[in-house]
Amino acid sequence: MNDITGRKNTLLEKKEPKKDKHGNSKRAIGKTAHSILDGTFLTRESMIRQLPFLLYLAFLAIIYITNSVYAEKNVIETDRLRKEMKELRYNYITTKSQLMFISKQSEVSKRIKPTGLKEATKPAFKLIEGKGK
Repeated sequence: MNDITGRKNTLLEKKEPKKDKHGNSKRAIGKTAHSILDGTFLTRESMIRQLPFLLYLAFLAIIYITNSVYAEKNVIETDRLRKEMKELRYNYITTKSQLMFISKQSEVSKRIKPTGLKEATKPAFKLIEGKGK
């Protein structure tokens, strides 16, 4: 409304709530936020009808989280086993090379020298029983 001077009379006009870019009033958003925070949205009939679907979504979220944790544990275990296998392989190669070294004829003769055994100079021969002279 305008008065005699042409100025708007702001006291007599009703202020409309400001609207956001989607055309929703800011009060409606505030009311929605308030109903979520105080829990009254749970008592509405539409929310009660949606409850089974929300429980289903919660169940899927729990399964998703459990599956992620399980997969991560498997990756960690696989990595640990891969490292252990690599270490055991190195140990196998080292032990095999040591065995091959100490199995050489020269090494065996060096090791048995203190016991008094000597290396055979004649080749082995086969004794046959039952053949007479």
